[in-house]
Amino acid sequence: MVKSEPDSGSWAVITGASSGIGAALAYQLAERGYATVLVARRVDRLEALAGRIRNDFATEVAVIPCDLADRVQREGLCADLASRSVAVLCNNAGFAVCGEIADTDQRAQRSVVQVNVVAVQELTLAVLPGMLARRSGAILITGSISGVQPVPTAATYAASKAFVNSYAEALHVELDGTGVHCTLLSPGPVRTEFYRVGGVSAERENSYAAISTDRVARAGLTALFGARRTVTPGRTAQLQAWGGRTIPRRLLFPALRRLVLPWLRAGLVDSNTRRSANVQYRSAATVARRGSDGGRSLARATTPVGQQHRGHRRAGRSGAGPESAAADDVPAE
Repeated sequence: MVKSEPDSGSWAVITGASSGIGAALAYQLAERGYATVLVARRVDRLEALAGRIRNDFATEVAVIPCDLADRVQREGLCADLASRSVAVLCNNAGFAVCGEIADTDQRAQRSVVQVNVVAVQELTLAVLPGMLARRSGAILITGSISGVQPVPTAATYAASKAFVNSYAEALHVELDGTGVHCTLLSPGPVRTEFYRVGGVSAERENSYAAISTDRVARAGLTALFGARRTVTPGRTAQLQAWGGRTIPRRLLFPALRRLVLPWLRAGLVDSNTRRSANVQYRSAATVARRGSDGGRSLARATTPVGQQHRGHRRAGRSGAGPESAAADDVPAE
């Protein structure tokens, strides 16, 4: 069993904490008395969650804005975490881009690997030496049932989660007897912003069998503090994971083509059509206003929805295309 109550001066670090599973993990760890470090890109959401935690539990909260796809920012975060006494690391941030490999923005696909794979490894390596020296610590890594089989139309994401799943389970075994534990949280569909970030419409997201973020987070923390190797919350997700592991590929891929992929493609078409219509509407409205502002609003109005709030960030951010809407820090699944 892992000690579920925090030591004085120790921290619980949660990546992807601005929404979804990450926000739920942060809130529930604060509920257990942990001082929390919230990591994500969207500072406004992090500050809102931090205020809620301070108000509800009077625990210490640190907010660290970080784009985990950016190597320099990751290095800064790793240095910060290495200097802290980290009792719990929730390696939770992750995102997907949907579409066939040849047709999907290359920068977005590279960012999936940076966030879902490289950041997970680097942050784990940043905190692990301190945990081992103290002979105490817990690492929760959010993988996915998508990682148990290849997923055409989400190939890079599924491959990244195959790495994460394997990495977490191997680390669990290697840490046996050290006082440090690693647990893989491997959810299926969860009601978060995940699908919309990947380019799938909200209607498609809600039509799928999904469970709440609170339920997923609670299952993950229960498994973590119980020193379990892995947990997959929900019967539907467990059945999907079983099928992905056991059904022969010659049968699985035809099933994916007939059932899952048309659903994803239809969601992508719905989502892209609505984005396009919204951009056209806003562009026309702006043209009508050009006489009053000298046309200064035109560049803003013709930016695809979902990109404007990222305009102040580094130019060339991965996934700039609307069809591959790059994640902020939306937790996997």
